[in-house]
Amino acid sequence: MSVLLQDLVSRQAEKRPEASAIVYGPKRLSYAQLDAASTRLARTLREAGCRKGDRVGFLYPKKPAAMVWMLGILKAGAMHVPLDAASPAARLRRIVVACEPRFLLSAANCAPLLGEILAGLEDAPRVGWMEERPEAGMRPAFTLADVAGAPCSPFDPGTKPDDPAHILFTSGSTGVPKGVVITHANVQAFIDWALAHFGLDHSDRVSGHTPLHFDLSTYDIFGAYAAGAELHVVPLETALLPHRLAEFIRLSRLTQWFSVPSVLGYMAKVDAVRQGDFPELRRVLWCGEVLPTPTLIHWMKRVPHARYTNLYGPTEATIASSYYDVPECPGDPTEHIPIGRACGGEEILLIDNEIHIAGAGLSPGYWADPEKTAAAFVPHATRTGERMYRTGDLGRRRPDGLFELIGRTDTQIKSRGYRIELGEIEAALASLASLRESAVVAIPSGGFEQWLICCAYAPMSGAQATPATLRAALARLVPSYMLPARWARYDALPRNANGKVDRPALKQSFSAVPMAALET
Repeated sequence: MSVLLQDLVSRQAEKRPEASAIVYGPKRLSYAQLDAASTRLARTLREAGCRKGDRVGFLYPKKPAAMVWMLGILKAGAMHVPLDAASPAARLRRIVVACEPRFLLSAANCAPLLGEILAGLEDAPRVGWMEERPEAGMRPAFTLADVAGAPCSPFDPGTKPDDPAHILFTSGSTGVPKGVVITHANVQAFIDWALAHFGLDHSDRVSGHTPLHFDLSTYDIFGAYAAGAELHVVPLETALLPHRLAEFIRLSRLTQWFSVPSVLGYMAKVDAVRQGDFPELRRVLWCGEVLPTPTLIHWMKRVPHARYTNLYGPTEATIASSYYDVPECPGDPTEHIPIGRACGGEEILLIDNEIHIAGAGLSPGYWADPEKTAAAFVPHATRTGERMYRTGDLGRRRPDGLFELIGRTDTQIKSRGYRIELGEIEAALASLASLRESAVVAIPSGGFEQWLICCAYAPMSGAQATPATLRAALARLVPSYMLPARWARYDALPRNANGKVDRPALKQSFSAVPMAALET
């Protein structure tokens, strides 16, 4: 039965009020405290004029306070819009203009960024200043002192399960972020499946690693609330340091880890995971990118007692749409790990080799953009009145019924008559011990070959990884027509706000630098 996301916390507060909901370093927030604090914020928002269906943005690092705000916004009947405090002001300003929030919550450590976002903005949102006192010259709609004085008795905001819960802005091909609308029912459908499939319960201690504007965090947070588990938020200063992440898992005694694959890969490459490490870890989950098989082997050999699951799905289909529980440690580092089969309530379809998704997780569409919505969310192939989402991912179905991801419609190229999947080249590079990470992109050549294959790479510390040595090693794994023509060495590959490799930035970098200035 569909419920509202905020109800998950209220139910736990009734059953287990003193149980820890959120853990951040030495600080713990119980379910009762989380429920009461978020209700006070909801009442403050309503008193200030917030109504059902309003958008309320929040600009703050990933800390317990931000999760209180998120919940309070939902209790007020509004949609929460997470704004990444690490993003440039210009991008955040475009998001604010696009979604027209009635309120924007922030606090002192984001004051300069907030000022840049709102400077000269017509119809600027009112500010909820989550500090006791406003800064000089600021006239907020309310302050943290107002919130603290509000009653914490619950009320009905009139929200229904099919109403939007949040808008998550993802990168757009035109440079303008796209706002993906996600409903309460969308999230709850995945959580219902995940709790049953993984057996998540109140004894679990789950990781909170991904940013709040990235949909993987939706499962971390609301999955934990639904189970009555502890959500252990990874501090910002730890999130990108592999040895500190490993120590975080040990000290927090985590039972579940969920992240993008690059985090698991980085920890493996620098040997941060010990043999027999993390004795209480029950589940390792990943989503968002392809996990190189050598990385999976590394983890499964060192932490053999955990269950490993590959999750697949775009933001537009809410968290994940398919899963594959790895049955045993792969024996071959070149073995392809499938994306498996559809999660409960979801449907995976292949149309002209492109993966389409239908089912309970399907977003209503992009915020205030009917053209992009109509282009991406198309009529179902066989059922009248239903829709599918065109993922842009290429796939195939194996004889055993499992789906495999084989590339992207926008990363498959044809050069010299050969059809080339850039992902195949990346998979081969991932097996090279001298590389910490790598990414392959293609840029127009202007010549008969049409495309130039380019490789950006970050070597392991002390490794003798040069374009010549890498090319020779790669030539033993892929045909000559797949060998990159351009190479660029990085200390660490650039990443976007979600922690994924920033491929548009790499393409731009390769296109902007003359051939002579690049390693060849």
